[in-house]
Amino acid sequence: MERLFIRTKCVPIFANMPAEPISAKPPVAARTTEVPGLGMAVRMHGSKPRGATVPLVLHFHGGAFTGGDLETGDCMAQLLAESGAVVASLAYPLAPRHRFPDAVEAGYAALEWLYRERAKLAGKAAPVYLAGEEAGGNLAAAVALVARDRGHPPLAGQVLVAPMLDPCAASASLRETLGEQTGCKWAEGWRQYLRGPMDAEHPYAVPARAQRLAGLPPALVLTGGDDPMRDEALDYARRLREAGIAVRTGVLASTTGWPEALEQATGHCACEDEVRRYLRAFFNDPMPPPG
Repeated sequence: MERLFIRTKCVPIFANMPAEPISAKPPVAARTTEVPGLGMAVRMHGSKPRGATVPLVLHFHGGAFTGGDLETGDCMAQLLAESGAVVASLAYPLAPRHRFPDAVEAGYAALEWLYRERAKLAGKAAPVYLAGEEAGGNLAAAVALVARDRGHPPLAGQVLVAPMLDPCAASASLRETLGEQTGCKWAEGWRQYLRGPMDAEHPYAVPARAQRLAGLPPALVLTGGDDPMRDEALDYARRLREAGIAVRTGVLASTTGWPEALEQATGHCACEDEVRRYLRAFFNDPMPPPG
C-alpha cells in the first residue's frame, strides 16, 4: 500500500545549532546483513571515507515496541548517515513475543559487536553512539544505562528522538495528542512490552524512572511541539542535565507529525534539514556550548 505523507515546514523553536541551510542529498547507500552469532538483521547505512574516522551509530527504529522494522527505521537512519555517521540499524526482537528485557539485551549484544568492529566500519578509535526514535529512543536510553553499569563499551553519546520513556501516559503533551480518544497505541505498546508492574520500576525498561543518571554519555534529545512524547523527552533531558550530563535539547515547531512521520519508509523525512543540523553539531561536539 502506498504511504502518503504531507510535509510541512518546520522551524526550530530553540537550539544551539548552525543556521546555514543544508541542501537535499540523494539517499545514502545501505546494505542489510546479519549480526554474527546473534541472528539479528542489521542494515548498514553509509561507509567510511578512505583514511578517515567517522561516528559509528547503533540505531533502533520506532513502533511502540510491537511494530516497525528496518524499512520504517530508514528515515532516521538515513538522517544520521547524511549527517556524517556510519549507521547500523538493528532489527531487534519485538513484543509481545519478546517482552522486556529481550530487546534491551539484544541491543546491548549488538552494541558490543559494533564496538569490536568499529575500526573496520568507521575508522580507528571511531566514536560510538546510540540513537533511536519513539520506542527506539527508549532502547537507546536503556542500552546506554546498561553500558554504563557493565562498564563497557565507552559511548560518545546518545541521540533520543521523540523518545518513549514513561508508561504513565498522563503527560499534557500526550493528552493534547489523544484528545477524547480512549485508546492509545503507546499505552498498548507498553502493556505488551512490560511483563508486569514490577518492570515499570526497572530503569532499563523505563529510563524515565531511573534513579541514577550520573555517568551516562552526552545526549541529544529532539522532540516536536506536536510530539506526544514531548513532555517526557524534555523531563528526561532536564534530569540528565541535573545529573551533570552534557545535554543538547531541541524542540521543533508544532507541525512535525512526530513520531509517526518518522516511520515513513520512503521520501522526505519530517523536519529533515533541522534534524541534520542538530545531528551534525552533536557529532562534531557532543558537549553543548555554555549558555
